[in-house]
Amino acid sequence: MSGVDLNAGWSWWPAPAKLNLFLHITGRRADGYHQLQTVFRLLDWGDRIRLRLRDDGQIRRDGPSIAGVAEQDDLAVRAAVLLQKTANIAQGADIGIEKHIPAGGGFGGGSSDAATVLVALNRLWGAGLDEDALAALGLQLGADVPVFVRGRSAWAQGIGEQLTPIGLPPAWYVIADPGVHVPTAALFGSPDLTRDAPVAKIADFASGSLLGNAFEPVLRRREPAVEAVLIALDRIGRARLTGSGSGCFVEFATRAAAEQGLARLPKELRAWVAAGVERSPLLDVLERY
Repeated sequence: MSGVDLNAGWSWWPAPAKLNLFLHITGRRADGYHQLQTVFRLLDWGDRIRLRLRDDGQIRRDGPSIAGVAEQDDLAVRAAVLLQKTANIAQGADIGIEKHIPAGGGFGGGSSDAATVLVALNRLWGAGLDEDALAALGLQLGADVPVFVRGRSAWAQGIGEQLTPIGLPPAWYVIADPGVHVPTAALFGSPDLTRDAPVAKIADFASGSLLGNAFEPVLRRREPAVEAVLIALDRIGRARLTGSGSGCFVEFATRAAAEQGLARLPKELRAWVAAGVERSPLLDVLERY
């Protein structure tokens, strides 16, 4: 449930996870950033953000901190500070995060948390920024933030910020977390990474010919845990990697088929079922404010 806890002054907001249904690298820009093509699929599963307004203008992280991340470096805190400065807001906010999305798994947890903070505080503070302005702020925080701000599954190009909404058929996913985290910079720097995939079109994805992830062969060689999970998932369907992280998934046409696939996996594997959604649950909550 998401909404307002009137007794404590907190409001609750969803921060959904995402999958990359494919990911190709088509080149490299002069500034060193890689050009990507991917499809972002939003899910009905993710983190939850709780917010409480402050009158003293301070932005504070409430609850346990993320291991190894200072409060001022937390992407959700940075999002609030950026919005506050951009819109000249006098109020502050307390920010709590109920984490469910594994860090470093390629599920977009930090980016989604930041996007939810931008969207929710824009409404709670009455900042008045439109979706385009919020997406532009999100891009300053990370290339994956705009898709969560806009709240729709999308075909993405550039560094991931050029978004075209895309309709996707209903699907359910068995998702698995190998529990390892490889820094994205290390993967992008790998000599084994394919950086010259041919530029594709949305029609190529619609035909089913785009499924691969440029980081998968690199991670298979580098991380035995990822290799083991992909092998396990291949026994129930076409296993794929999401993002540049270690998270893996298999797509199914029905929830029943996904649940049956999950039941066939080794019990020690950290895996679960999530559904793809047409629009972010964040937008549904936003409509109630």
